[in-house]
Amino acid sequence: MLIELLDLMDLSVPELGYIALCVLVGAIIKGYSGFGASIFWVVSISLVLPPIQVVPMILMFEVISSFYLLPGIWRKVQWKSISHLMIGTFIGTPLGIYALASLSALSIRIALAVTVLTTAILLLRGFTLEKMPGKRATVGVGVLAGVLNGSMSVGGPPVVLFYFSTPIGIAVSRASMIAYFFGLDAVGTAMLSSQGLIDAVVLWRTILLMPLLLLGTLIGNWGYKKTNPDWFKKTALYIWVVLSFLLLIRVAWEFS
Repeated sequence: MLIELLDLMDLSVPELGYIALCVLVGAIIKGYSGFGASIFWVVSISLVLPPIQVVPMILMFEVISSFYLLPGIWRKVQWKSISHLMIGTFIGTPLGIYALASLSALSIRIALAVTVLTTAILLLRGFTLEKMPGKRATVGVGVLAGVLNGSMSVGGPPVVLFYFSTPIGIAVSRASMIAYFFGLDAVGTAMLSSQGLIDAVVLWRTILLMPLLLLGTLIGNWGYKKTNPDWFKKTALYIWVVLSFLLLIRVAWEFS
């Protein structure tokens, strides 16, 4: 049975064990903060698999975990900003997919590291907006998120900065990010599928790892419900900073 599963997933036993652990940890991060899982998965899973295989799997992980969380946050979502972000996403995602197919894995990782670290620095320095940005600015954020998501399966940095810097509150920000990432990653998954980048191996990996994905999301969401808003924002920011440094370490390792 195990041999058959390994054949379906095209993985060795050590690779499967490592990826399963990564999926569980990333899902806990997603369930707690509403973001960050994609970066963790990209950094960790791409140690054993190429980005062209990792990106489609992560997009599907995000769709599944966000869908699981949606019923509990539906009433808190700010749908107006999400609609504007999604307009930009439809524009930016095809550009990101083109970059994924055209650029080297190292180039993609460097771009991602710079983006994530810049976002972390801005958030830690207390970057805030006095009011919600207008339609054009919000669409622009969506374009950038689409490009990043299509090329690296990580559209989070501009959206996290967007919501955490606005005065709408932690609960609404988290709920809106989860709802947006569901739409963002659904679009990315559909477009990758249309380009033939989701094959049977990627599908089997996603399906067979789904129980761990849902378990981790459940644990993380439980942790969020037990946390007060002020502590949540500090913890979420520290998670983001740690992930950015992990990514930088990975990029530095590529140059060594």
